[in-house]
Amino acid sequence: MSDAISAALKADGWTIMDADGFINLVGPLWQRMNGAAPEYAIVGQDKHRNRRGVVQGGLLMTLADRTCGMSARFLTGHETLATVQMDTHFVDAARIGDVMISRPRMVRSTKSLIFMNTEVTVENHCVVTVQGVFKVVRKEVGPAPS
Repeated sequence: MSDAISAALKADGWTIMDADGFINLVGPLWQRMNGAAPEYAIVGQDKHRNRRGVVQGGLLMTLADRTCGMSARFLTGHETLATVQMDTHFVDAARIGDVMISRPRMVRSTKSLIFMNTEVTVENHCVVTVQGVFKVVRKEVGPAPS
């Protein structure tokens, strides 16, 4: 990611999220509040390139899944959720150097399920739409037995 893109994001109020695990490998993931709603961004980098030279669809799905899940936790106060379904529609390609922004929205929350959606946009142009369902996990899941 170029220093100019990073500086522009910082100037617009974005900060890099502390992350570990998989998202750390594909990030950095940026965040900011837009009023009361969180929004998230990732910048297309060479490591995100597919064989056609555009951003791999899996990165866009990862961005949507992670940001819908984080927003669902933020909006409901539930600490642990699991993705049970995610419908993804690829509308257009994102390119290397693009700032891809996800603005998740909660559609409905029940006792055990949270319904979310988001559009991933580049310069207010939709590249992906996603609808996701997240299950409230009542008990922490530990590591698998050896």
